[in-house]
Amino acid sequence: MYAIIETGGKQYKVSEGDVVYIEKLELEDGAEVKFDKVLLVGEGDSIKVGSPAVDGAIVSGKVLKNGKAKKVVVFKYKPKKGYRKKQGHRQAYTKVQIEKITA
Repeated sequence: MYAIIETGGKQYKVSEGDVVYIEKLELEDGAEVKFDKVLLVGEGDSIKVGSPAVDGAIVSGKVLKNGKAKKVVVFKYKPKKGYRKKQGHRQAYTKVQIEKITA
């Protein structure tokens, strides 16, 4: 069984037992999390598509850890003008293990 959930403005295809990195949630490590915005649920040949979400479908998971991704360097440069700008960014994430999909 798999599902497509929406969280943090992004969509993720998840199955039971998957570990996904999603946009940061304000939850402690080991906390339970429930995603109620389930856009699609599929099992074998049967598929339930919501408009916009499937009624009564919930994906539950467990927060494994909160962290930051590797640094991305943003370097802007204009030739012959003496303009250089170096900036770094580390995106915050939450690592979640999907435990159960109910539809």
